[in-house]
Amino acid sequence: MGSNSSRIGDLPKNEYLKKLSGTESISENDPFWNQLLSFSFPAPTSSTELKLLEEATVSVCRSLAGLWTVFTLGGVGSKAAATPELSSPLANQSLLLLLVLANLTDAADTPNPYRQAIMSFKNTQDSSPFPSSIPHAFQINFNSLYTALCEQQTSDQATLLLYTLLHQNSNVRTYMLARTDMENLVLPILEILYHVEERNSHHVYMALIILLILTEDDGFNRSIHEVILKNITWYSERVLTEISLGSLLILVVIRTIQYNMTRTRDKYLHTNCLAALANMSAQFRSLHQYAAQRIISLFSLLSKKHNKVLEQATQSLRGSLSSNDVPLPDYAQDLNVIEEVIRMMLEIINSCLTNSLHHNPNLVYALLYKRDLFEQFRTHPSFQDIMQNIDLVITFFSSRLLQAGAELSVERVLEIIKQGAVALPKDRLKKFPELKFKYVEEEQPEEFFIPYVWSLVYNSAVGLYWNPQDIQLFTMDSD
Repeated sequence: MGSNSSRIGDLPKNEYLKKLSGTESISENDPFWNQLLSFSFPAPTSSTELKLLEEATVSVCRSLAGLWTVFTLGGVGSKAAATPELSSPLANQSLLLLLVLANLTDAADTPNPYRQAIMSFKNTQDSSPFPSSIPHAFQINFNSLYTALCEQQTSDQATLLLYTLLHQNSNVRTYMLARTDMENLVLPILEILYHVEERNSHHVYMALIILLILTEDDGFNRSIHEVILKNITWYSERVLTEISLGSLLILVVIRTIQYNMTRTRDKYLHTNCLAALANMSAQFRSLHQYAAQRIISLFSLLSKKHNKVLEQATQSLRGSLSSNDVPLPDYAQDLNVIEEVIRMMLEIINSCLTNSLHHNPNLVYALLYKRDLFEQFRTHPSFQDIMQNIDLVITFFSSRLLQAGAELSVERVLEIIKQGAVALPKDRLKKFPELKFKYVEEEQPEEFFIPYVWSLVYNSAVGLYWNPQDIQLFTMDSD
């Protein structure tokens, strides 16, 4: 065994630990570092052993330093770690512990200090003083945090941490929304939703709520249409050689809605998907032709479902007239739900046409191509008001196409649409209230989050064991 040497290789032990930990804040008066400096280090006998010791110690130092920050609610070094550590077992344990502590319920007269710290910590580059009302304040390098979060979204716990920070810490949210590389954060979230079949429902919910929180910001909604992506390999329905981040986001959210309609039929998922689309709709810009087609295709699917439920309700009513003993299915409730979703889709289309018609010729093209879909809703009492603008756009552009003659190419049709968008007086389109939805947690969020966090601990923590038969907080088949 090695000796308790004061040097490691050519460096004094405290200088060596500074190098490994990525921080200059080692102090002889710090109890954590005092404890770490007192550890017995095996004396390496070769350069190979020294390298192995370095690789082993760097993970321990950085993970323990991060965990110590959680325990003491103190500051951390501003120097970024060279590599993300969430993939290491100790870092994973630290993250799970952080989530457990952050989700402890408040005492009767004392708020959870860990949650308070998470809600208020700032960037190391922020020199403004903390308010005196914040007792547990610390600073961390936001760039390093952002990079790590972008790289680790394949795990439930990293996505839950991202949600927690975006929802509860306004400093983190403001910083992230100001980034010029938001695609690094949004793409992993979209990939979670795209592979919805392979993810548990809680992970999908967290990813979707993150998108909803982001779409509350108009700057985000504008900027995502300016980011052009090439060759999205994980999107397999269609080859996307070039598409904006905004159009890709629309495609993935619509795909999630369609999956939910045919599989899980979760109203909560539907509501949040539509809310995200509604928040973005006024800032739709240069929609990809495939994204425009999928918006109208989703409306077509909803229209068919509406007609099917109507037909079933009519047949059921006729059957009940001849037999009073058969209970009547609640088709009225089904019809009410589907009509709410249809109205929301019409409001999304209307919002785009009202606010950015001239920016979206592909949506107008798709609308004209499937104009017959909207005919049945023109005089429907639930949709008559919102159909006014859509009907006006269809009529206006159909007339211009008719004047241009038959056998028009796609390029020629798009050219006529672009010219017509300039010619259409904006005051002819009726103004509606802006579509804006804001995410709000349930009244007792701990009923969802505490079992969820502990299920992650149970399934992901390394080296910890609980008897499955004794677990009562969550069901063993829980997502």
